[in-house]
Amino acid sequence: MNNLFRGLIAGYGAKKLGGGCFSTILIFILIYWGLGTCNKQNNNVQPQRTGIIQIHTTVTPVTIQKPV
Repeated sequence: MNNLFRGLIAGYGAKKLGGGCFSTILIFILIYWGLGTCNKQNNNVQPQRTGIIQIHTTVTPVTIQKPV
């Protein structure tokens, strides 16, 4: 996310949620940090393997006999 938009969104949220000077600054920092961390990609994730997994099964025929 662009830092300008992060700052604008965090400033608006801090203005609405903050009650005083210290709480407004604290809320601004939390929102700004939260918007920055939700946009990052995790580079440690291994790519998924693509391909078809074939499963071979055998079916055994079953005969049902009627009781005499």
